Amino acid sequence: HRVFCLFVSLLYFTGSCSFDEPFTSCGYSQSDDDDLNWDQVNTLVKPSSDPWMPSGSFMLVNTSGRFSGQRAHLLLPHLKENDTHCIDFHYYVSSKSGSNPGVLNVYVKVNNGPLGSPIWNMSGALTGTWNRAELAISTFWPNFYQVVFEVVTSGHQGYLVIDEVKVLGHPCAKTPHFLRLQSVEVNAGQFATFQCTANGRPTPGDRLWLQGIYVRDAPLKDIKVLNPRRYVAVFNVVNTTKQDAGNYRCMIRTEGGAGVSSYAELIVKEPPVPIAPPQLSSVGATYLWIQLNANSINGDGPIIQREVEYRTSSGSWYDIQPVDFTSYKIGHLDPDTEYEISVLLTRPGEGGTGSPGPALKTRTKCADPMRGPRKLEVVEIKSRQITIRWEPFGYNVTRCHRYNLTVHYRYQAGGQEQVREEVSWDTESSHPQHTITNLSPYTNVSVKLVLMNPEGRKESQELIVQTDEDVPSAVPLESIQGSTFEEKIFLQWREPAQTYGVITLYEITYKAVSSFDPETDLSNQSGRVLKLGNETHYLFFGLYPGTTYSFTIRASTAKGFGPPITNQFTTKISAPSMPPYELETPLNQTDSTVTILLKPAQSRGAPVSVYQIVVEEERPRRTKKTTEILKCYPVPIHFQNASLLNSRYYFAAEFPASSIQAAQPFTTGDNKTYSGFWNTPLLPHKSYSIYFQAASRANGETKIDCVRVATKGAATRKPDPEPEKQTDHTVKIAGVIAGILLFVIIFLGVVLVMKKRKLAKKRKETLSSTRQEMTVMVNSMDKSYTEQGTNCDEAFSFMDTHNLNGRSVSSPSSFTMKTNTLSTTVPNTYYPDETHTMASDTSSLVQSHTYKKREPVDVPYQTGQLHPAIRVADLLQHITQMKCAEGYGFKEEYESFFEGQSAPWDSAKKDENRMKNRYGNIIALNPVQITEPSPTKRTMVKPGGNSCFLLTCFIALSEL
Repeated sequence: HRVFCLFVSLLYFTGSCSFDEPFTSCGYSQSDDDDLNWDQVNTLVKPSSDPWMPSGSFMLVNTSGRFSGQRAHLLLPHLKENDTHCIDFHYYVSSKSGSNPGVLNVYVKVNNGPLGSPIWNMSGALTGTWNRAELAISTFWPNFYQVVFEVVTSGHQGYLVIDEVKVLGHPCAKTPHFLRLQSVEVNAGQFATFQCTANGRPTPGDRLWLQGIYVRDAPLKDIKVLNPRRYVAVFNVVNTTKQDAGNYRCMIRTEGGAGVSSYAELIVKEPPVPIAPPQLSSVGATYLWIQLNANSINGDGPIIQREVEYRTSSGSWYDIQPVDFTSYKIGHLDPDTEYEISVLLTRPGEGGTGSPGPALKTRTKCADPMRGPRKLEVVEIKSRQITIRWEPFGYNVTRCHRYNLTVHYRYQAGGQEQVREEVSWDTESSHPQHTITNLSPYTNVSVKLVLMNPEGRKESQELIVQTDEDVPSAVPLESIQGSTFEEKIFLQWREPAQTYGVITLYEITYKAVSSFDPETDLSNQSGRVLKLGNETHYLFFGLYPGTTYSFTIRASTAKGFGPPITNQFTTKISAPSMPPYELETPLNQTDSTVTILLKPAQSRGAPVSVYQIVVEEERPRRTKKTTEILKCYPVPIHFQNASLLNSRYYFAAEFPASSIQAAQPFTTGDNKTYSGFWNTPLLPHKSYSIYFQAASRANGETKIDCVRVATKGAATRKPDPEPEKQTDHTVKIAGVIAGILLFVIIFLGVVLVMKKRKLAKKRKETLSSTRQEMTVMVNSMDKSYTEQGTNCDEAFSFMDTHNLNGRSVSSPSSFTMKTNTLSTTVPNTYYPDETHTMASDTSSLVQSHTYKKREPVDVPYQTGQLHPAIRVADLLQHITQMKCAEGYGFKEEYESFFEGQSAPWDSAKKDENRMKNRYGNIIALNPVQITEPSPTKRTMVKPGGNSCFLLTCFIALSEL
């Protein structure tokens, strides 16, 4: 009997439980998937001393010592109800600390389905008393459901209690019940509408919503009151997709509890969409044939309608046409237009038409152009380009979006016809035009337009136009040549290679850009010159020496100036300007020194590089008829080399430009060395001219200016031995020894001179009887001499003018001219050759003289020239010349020969015997003739009764 009763109790649990008995006797159970369990407490059996725990028998969850988020589930038995019923229960929440110990949730799980979301929960302030709640559950047989009580701890100490759970067989008093909820089927993308019908009247405090399992909840859209005892709540699931499909139920939360309806299913169908695009069968200018190719689809069927949608790829125009067959012709299309063609499939229901399937992109063919461009005209003419314009045209003329508008033009160039074509891109403008460039000035151009597309071409009328004149090209750079001087530049050029018209003007602008002298002010050295078109040269004067000028030239026609071209030229530097010395009086003068005042020179085109003191020995010279022009000394000669080179001058000192910034005295002959030049003491018995010169060097040029600052006359006392070169102690000792030897040589030389003078005196007495017959003919001197001299200079003039054969003869002597311009090469004066010989031991008869402001002239005794014998009338002049040779005369010359030759004439004149003589030019005398030997020719003079020639020795000046 007890077993039967237990079986019956297991089969028919009502769901109610007062917890006076064990909760399992009511069919309640603990969940195996939670974190903690509910405790059944009966204070009547086991009283509690905790004042926060209520009295009686109940189910309790003690949250003391629990972490936040821990769960405890109490499961009611499965309930299968056929009629309206209400579940009523009491709950109690308390806490010692006053904090909420957790949350009490109530779930309704249908047919062992998912737990879902809570239909009721308690959270908020602590009650501290028993409270009552009711659940209006509208799930009926054959479905069953299970109520689950859940506690979620908050981490605070307290108690959550339930008691007196009752399943009542009548409706809830404060919570409405729902009628059965119907399932809904929609096409994807549509709104799914659920209508929940509830008993009673809606209360403002009630909250209604549509609850889904694992899907989104839907808010209330509208409430419709059907009658005083029933109303309908409307819910929409918007923009449904496959993810929205599932079970939904109606929920309401009232002041007294919560109500829940049965589950209804939301079914979402996908409209059909073709998998593949339609296929193209054929293409024309205005039509397209296609195959639908819509057997394979994505989505749900059945298919109740097929349509073809086609649209232009660019633009918003489209059209839809229904299709009954699997192939279809789309007509009345535009040429050369791209279309996108898709197939639409439709299933039953609103929104059953699927999206267009994959599109077929294709383009219709082009059609032949309607006509060619019209109203071709010229809007602008220039020298190198013309601009044409035509009437605008559009797609209705081209009948193709892919077309070219080509400009064809031809013209004559170099005697040949040139044909060109260019594509015009300005076709969409309201005023289309095209510019043809790179034309030649003054050229006739024939122009026409050609409109072409893949299907044909149309041409416009031909237009002829002439280009205008243009500016010329640049003057060739290589043609700009400049001849530079110190203060002038002669500029010349050629006309441009391409004139493109008549050259009317040349514009030359010039500007000084730099100078070798940094102190030169170049601010005013600029200007502009205009020359006529037929003039291609110009002389620029008034320029600064040593300055680089930039010249810019450009040519002009009637259209203006062409491009400029620039070239630079540099004027030659000028010699520095020496300060004036009105008097050549020195500051102080002794027998061997002269103190002069040195003043800085003014630079002209280049800074002064160096200052030099030049000492020149003065020798007697002719009085000049013209103003003396002082020449300078470009080649530095040390005193030690002056005698070797037979130079009349030497450099006594040299100073850098920085050492002479203001006037300062300087003593010539102070026996010191200045920049390697020995300022040797002056010889008292000689006359000197002292020159102060400045040199500027720049750009490979050297310019010198000099001024004579002092002169020194010769003293009457005997000359002292010439000073020797400064050297070290060892050299000085050697110099003393050499001095002793020199004294002995001088002594012997004096004795020899005295002996020669005695012999000369005897010869002079012998010639005194014939001296009165001698005459000097000097009226036929060379015109290149501007004045006549006396003494030694007259001897040279005499020899130059008295030539028996009437030939001009040149002097073997080299005349050094003082010039203000120094060449970069060393002059021949200091590098003697076969025509310019320097001093030797036998050159005392003819010496090198320096003349001021004198042009180069011919002088006697040129090497290799034939000289006649000296006439008796000219003997006095010849003797005067020999006197100038300082003791060298006929006697000395005669005594220096051998005693004579004993060989006969025929033997002595042979070449092998010629060199056996002392000079090689003295041969045996012949009583028949007197012969003047020469390396190339002999001249014979036969003696007679009227002969006026003196038979004497021949003086070979070529070896002096």
